[in-house]
Amino acid sequence: MMPKVLRFLQKTVFYLLISGVAMAITLPFLWMISTSLKQDEAIMILPIRWIPRRISFQSYRDIFVIYPLLRAALNSFTVSVLTTLITLLSASMAGFAFAKFDFWGKNQLFLLFLATMMVPGAVTMIPNFLVLRNLHLINTFAGLAIPSIYNVWALFLVKQNIMSLPEAFFEAAVIDGGSAFTLYARIVLPLVKPILATLAVITFMGTWNDFLWPLIVLSGDVTKMTLPLALNAINSRWGEHWNMLMAGNLISIMPIVVIYLLAQKYFESGISVGGLKA
Repeated sequence: MMPKVLRFLQKTVFYLLISGVAMAITLPFLWMISTSLKQDEAIMILPIRWIPRRISFQSYRDIFVIYPLLRAALNSFTVSVLTTLITLLSASMAGFAFAKFDFWGKNQLFLLFLATMMVPGAVTMIPNFLVLRNLHLINTFAGLAIPSIYNVWALFLVKQNIMSLPEAFFEAAVIDGGSAFTLYARIVLPLVKPILATLAVITFMGTWNDFLWPLIVLSGDVTKMTLPLALNAINSRWGEHWNMLMAGNLISIMPIVVIYLLAQKYFESGISVGGLKA
């Protein structure tokens, strides 16, 4: 009897703890929803009213009418898709080369690439900006996306995943006269879909939420500002309208939630295979 009681108490404590953690994580999100549905005068009322007495969708209308949030969202979508495609293409090609081709200095070059992961991103922002300025790519979406062609973390995951593929597939393709591009397009890409899907979601999420790099590259061009820049402008111009700011933040996270839910099943298999097998 005692072991059953002890297991029951352990499960009870465990579920209480994870419920408390889940509630602590969920509360800010619920507060955003509540604030976005309040009128200006109801936001600062104490004690806090989680459920507004008078629900208003005025902030959602104002966010599109007063400020061009839709244009900023389309800009963010364009940059995120472009950056994701560049990252997947460059990482898959480089990973294939490092995993299946032998060339002089391959291991040393790969170690050099991995060593660059220890360099903080803030250190490379000024050199990247100077290069883009010399190429006349400032205030362009291409200037935002081109630096993503060098993503060591993505390269490492794809390379490890390709190395775990059976060598017999490649040997059979070579015997049939398959070229390097045939091996890449018909063997590598179909077999590494999980890791590519994982990288696609992570890259899209990171680019969608990125603030500092667009702030540097776009240099105040209102017509090309991304969603984080637009929300920051709302915070500076209409700082007291918290309901409109919360509505904008809720709208900005909806695409991320949808994309994550659609690709959730790829995360565990993609990262575990790409990171652990060699």
